[in-house]
Amino acid sequence: MKVLVVHNRYRSAQPSGENNVVDREVALLRDAGHDVDLFERRSDDIAGRSLLGRAAVPLLVPWNPAARRELAARLRAEAPDVVHVHNTFPLLSPSVLAACAGAGVPTVATLHNYGQVCPPGTLHRDGRTCTECVGGTPLPAIRHGCYRDSPLATAPVAVGLAANRRRWWSTVARFFCISAAQRDILRRAGMPAAKLAVKHNFVPDPGVRRAGTGEHVLYLGRLAEEKGVGLLMAAWDQLAAAGGLGVPLAIAGAGPLQAAVARWAAGRDDVRYLGLRDTAACRDLLSRSVAVVAPSTWLEAFGLVVVEAMAAGVPAVAAGHGAFAELVEDGVTGLLHAPGDAGSLASCLRRVAAAPARNREMGAAARRRYERDFTPAVGLDRLLAGYRAAIAGETVGERA
Repeated sequence: MKVLVVHNRYRSAQPSGENNVVDREVALLRDAGHDVDLFERRSDDIAGRSLLGRAAVPLLVPWNPAARRELAARLRAEAPDVVHVHNTFPLLSPSVLAACAGAGVPTVATLHNYGQVCPPGTLHRDGRTCTECVGGTPLPAIRHGCYRDSPLATAPVAVGLAANRRRWWSTVARFFCISAAQRDILRRAGMPAAKLAVKHNFVPDPGVRRAGTGEHVLYLGRLAEEKGVGLLMAAWDQLAAAGGLGVPLAIAGAGPLQAAVARWAAGRDDVRYLGLRDTAACRDLLSRSVAVVAPSTWLEAFGLVVVEAMAAGVPAVAAGHGAFAELVEDGVTGLLHAPGDAGSLASCLRRVAAAPARNREMGAAARRRYERDFTPAVGLDRLLAGYRAAIAGETVGERA
């Protein structure tokens, strides 16, 4: 199959799960013998533009005619069987859809977040779930300044969403939702149910699994409020006040709360702030974990770190909402805590660390779940099935 992948890469200053998913899918398809090419823009390149060029970037968010022309030329020259769109923000824009429609090439799109119904794509504001724009106009997002805490920065994103919503829904033959939880929210928001298919992200086998029950609890990811970092610190302080768990908390990642986390961890022997780590180091950290903790306060559309933990035979302690509620089988492959509740999170962490035999059982069950649902082989089958259905013009059945 001949595939053209369209993606605006996120900045390299901090790790992007979305970039990783795109790279893994491209490599997976190529390794399976498919012809895959890329049509990309890189957000890193914005810094190298002139002052005027940087100032013009918001104008390109709703519509970039140059990107449309360039992609149209590529489509004429290469004639792919299918175009797979990932992120178009901020340098590609939905103008790429017009190029695909003009060329008559079947198009699929992976929905990595809630950007189809929420300008920042998070359904999260002021520490809580927010659905004010879902099913309606994105004007509330501008009023609240939901993107970068700025009404001015939010405006082009909201305009692009409102102006291009119908183009997305009519042009794309099949949307890949990365969880059933995400699909259900998008259905209720009015997206065409017959085009919404669930295709979970896959994770490569790390080649290393946990031996024993681990030596630390691990938080691995972006250090941001919506990821539940503040909640985790509060829960860990509760545990410390009650005598601790007997193992430290290891935190690896970067983000807006990095300085606050570093200050909180400084001088403590029950917390280790590790900063950013490369892939090999992250796999090693996972394989030595009592549990991975994912306490997000927003409705995660997937939860890559939870599946990475499964692959390493490690249970997860995760917030019991969004995609985590379908990824983690409570009491079997991990534990689910009440979202936003530090006491519930502390209780689950205590339970997962206090019973080594049960912990090992949950880790083994997590690995079996990974082998059933999240391996590269499963991911390839589902990806190709989605491409073939889009090419054939098939709709998604009610049970898909």
